[in-house]
Amino acid sequence: MGKPTGFKEFDREKVAWRLPVIRINDYDEIYTEPKTEHLQRQGARCMDCGVPFCQSATGCPIDNLIPEWNDLVYNNRWKEAIERLHKTNNFPEFTGRVCPAPCEGSCVLGITNPPVTIKNIENAIVDRAWEEGWIVAEPPEQRTGKKVAVIGSGPAGLTAADQLNKAGHLVTVYERADRIGGLLQYGIPNMKLSKKAVQRRVDKMTEEGVTFKTGVNVGVDVSPKELQSEFDAVLLACGATKPRDLPIPGREAKGVHFAMDFLTSNTKQRVHSDNLGAEFISAEGKDVIVIGGGDTGTDCIGTSLRHGCRSMVNFELLPQPPAERADDNPWPEWPRIFRVDYGHEEAEAKFGKDPREYQILSKEYLVDDEGKLKGIKTVNVEWTKNDEGGWQMAEVEGSEKEWPAQLILLAMGFLGPEQTVAESLGLETDARSNFQAEHGKYATNIDGVFAAGDCRRGQSLVVWAINEGRGAARAIDIFLEGSSNLPAPGQTMGTSMAAV
Repeated sequence: MGKPTGFKEFDREKVAWRLPVIRINDYDEIYTEPKTEHLQRQGARCMDCGVPFCQSATGCPIDNLIPEWNDLVYNNRWKEAIERLHKTNNFPEFTGRVCPAPCEGSCVLGITNPPVTIKNIENAIVDRAWEEGWIVAEPPEQRTGKKVAVIGSGPAGLTAADQLNKAGHLVTVYERADRIGGLLQYGIPNMKLSKKAVQRRVDKMTEEGVTFKTGVNVGVDVSPKELQSEFDAVLLACGATKPRDLPIPGREAKGVHFAMDFLTSNTKQRVHSDNLGAEFISAEGKDVIVIGGGDTGTDCIGTSLRHGCRSMVNFELLPQPPAERADDNPWPEWPRIFRVDYGHEEAEAKFGKDPREYQILSKEYLVDDEGKLKGIKTVNVEWTKNDEGGWQMAEVEGSEKEWPAQLILLAMGFLGPEQTVAESLGLETDARSNFQAEHGKYATNIDGVFAAGDCRRGQSLVVWAINEGRGAARAIDIFLEGSSNLPAPGQTMGTSMAAV
């Protein structure tokens, strides 16, 4: 490494977010502009460790060459850093903003000290590359004449399309929404991932020859079998979009919404200036309760605050995580610890306390005479281990409580992909209703039809979607050509990729 003793000399310092009392008044990204010297010091903290677990199976799913570009940043060689970053990651500005950074959880320095700020450095590299004009359209020099249809324009679909286009195939991406991006467009708020950042990648891919078709719901507007006959291969990358419901008494109340409906509504109206009229879901002046944690729950909190909600509470069923790793959660596993995300920080700044309430079980939505939501009834729960070591939940007697709420947002994850396409094609599905396709091969039971991303593996991270998109692209290239020069996840361009 350029600074072998850097991890001893410099403390971990994250790139600061904008002040919460300021940022809740707009929908701009929450990040600040880091100074080059700051990033060089943080890059210097990367150790010359024998085995960089950050880019191993427990760290980065796309095997980013993290120590290499940390060293390049320390040495102020930014153009080389983006070249190394792009060898494994098609869209580092997406992962640099929204990935929870499992690489940092498995950083070797993290055994004894706070880990390297890998995510901040990654994001800074790609942002600088865009600013300097180093990222430009690079259409393939030759075309194979083979045509591939990609259904879904989320991170898995976009990654596969990008890779297949690089291989010279003619790629058409179908998206049922009015804009390209899938969850990157409508599932992640602008505060965390600017839609301009998404669009500039789409524009670059368009210049390189990828065709995008929006407002086309495959299975409704066009038959999947038609695409089979028109294209040489079809990739299903349509996500896991069936939300988990909470069908307790009173579910029909007006004011209970799925998180994605709320977030999509917000982006369309507040960011894209679409006039949704009465369809817009507003938190303004309301007591809001978000049920479910994770990134989606945090995004609902941050969005509600920007609407001007009257109060904010976030229910979580499980206990509060510990401040440090528990004995059964050793390094290099992902640390299951208490974290304060941007929405929690903003809620505390506005209302004086963290919005999360732990070990809360929802029992009944409370409805007024007009059918409108007015609150929710809950009970506290406690968790204990049974004789087999498994966790079991029990309600705490006398802990019933009623909470005021005119808007409740369900952010409890997703159950799997919608089944319209699978039923139309006769696709086999697994026990969780995901499209059946072996990881690494991505082929379904229908010849020429492949599946990747959340529709294949279940709800997961953007970085895993990129992993699957790259892997599926290589599998499709082998299917079409007999071999492939596209890298598999964990490999970079230039490595021999003959089919085995």
